[in-house]
Formats: sequence, C-alpha cells, structure tokens
Amino acid sequence: MKETLRIAAVADLHVKKTGQGSLHALFAAATEQADVLLLCGDLTDYGLVEEAKVLAKEITASLRIPVIGILGNHDFESGKQDDVVRIMIDAGVTMLDGDSHEIEGVGFAGVKGFGGGFGRRQLGAWGEDIIKKFVHETIEEALKLEQALAKLRTPQKIAVIHYAPIHATVVGEPEELYPFLGSSRLEEPIDRYRCNAVFHGHAHRGFLEGRTKGNVPVYNVAMPLLAANDGSRPPFRVIEVPVGEAAAV
Repeated sequence: MKETLRIAAVADLHVKKTGQGSLHALFAAATEQADVLLLCGDLTDYGLVEEAKVLAKEITASLRIPVIGILGNHDFESGKQDDVVRIMIDAGVTMLDGDSHEIEGVGFAGVKGFGGGFGRRQLGAWGEDIIKKFVHETIEEALKLEQALAKLRTPQKIAVIHYAPIHATVVGEPEELYPFLGSSRLEEPIDRYRCNAVFHGHAHRGFLEGRTKGNVPVYNVAMPLLAANDGSRPPFRVIEVPVGEAAAV
C-alpha cells in the first residue's frame, strides 16, 4: 500500500485551436512523476469549444493518471463554459465547481474563485450596485469553496482554485492588478478547514509560493510562471502528501 500521493498541478494552459501536440511532453512527464494531475483553470485561451476539443485530445492521448480540473476566467470568455466542462468530462477529467472529490484517501475541493483584493485593501460591498455585485460574486465563490471543503472527511484536504487566496503569490504582478487577481475571502475557508495545500494560477508573473495566516502552503502553478522560473523542467509543480495510516500519524 502506498504511503504518499504525488500531486502534480498546473494552471493557465491557455490551449489554442492550433495547439495540437503542444502539451504532449508535459502530460507524459506528469504521468511519470505523479499519481494525479490538477488543472487549475484557464484551460482554454478564449473558452471556445474548438480549444476544449484540442485539450481533450491531448489529455486522452498523453495522460494515464486521474485528472481534476476547474475553470478559469478565460474559459468563460465566449459563454461556452458549460460546453468546455462537458468536453473535459467526456475526456475523463473530474471537473469541480463547489464540489469535492477523493483519490486514495486525499480530498480535493475545487472552485474558480474571484477577485476583490487582499487584507485591509479588499473591496467592500458598498456604494454602487455593480460594486456590490462584484463583491457578492467573491463571497459566493468563497461559500462554494467552504461547502466543498465541508463535505470532505479525509485527513488530507487540497484546495484547487484559479484566483489567488493570498497576497504573497501575486507579488510580481503590477499592483494595480491585485484586486483582480484574487481575494482574501478565499483564504478564510482554507484555514477554517485546515487544508494541507492550495494550488492556484491566474497570476502569470506572481510568486511561486506563500502561506495563509493559518500557515497553509499556497502554490501558484501558472504555467508561464513555472516555465519562467525553471525552463529545464516540465512546467508543473509536484508535492507529496501522506495517505492512509501515514496521514493519521
């Protein structure tokens, strides 16, 4: 019986209609180095059906491990997000949106998330109606994450998000963009349910890792960021978490 689960994660694939074969090496390496692969949003470039079909072919041709995915903001661009989800599911991907999933005794909770900013500078639901709607969307995403985590009864809990839950992993991006890169409201359920790790993307020029107030490790796995930091390795992050009896020790 295995003692650890090797989790690979990457975000911001931004697959284009002309992207056939572009992910073969990455997916083949993930199959060799990990037991499960997390796709943390922005699977497609414009949220087109044709792009999703290209990605689906890459997945079915090159991956031999379970895949868990969530959508990112780019996947909503063309209003075809439901079709993108269906195509991913048909390719064998477990898609999460306020849902949870378990592999080898490790629980995964997934949600897209949203913006709003961090700490004392996060946007409040005050003033014009459109500002209140923006903040309400963030709160709804945080509640979906909380509900997904609450369903898990596993000793190990992994949060899969597209937007950043902490400020530290967006540092490196222009400060003017911070409110649109994530929200501290996503951090609250992560700490409350004592997650073991968090993966997100979206901040292509951010920082590779940080920690929540509750000391949960947060990994920014945006593919452009990983590629820029170490071009000698396939652009995904791998961590190991204990499973079974090892997790309870």
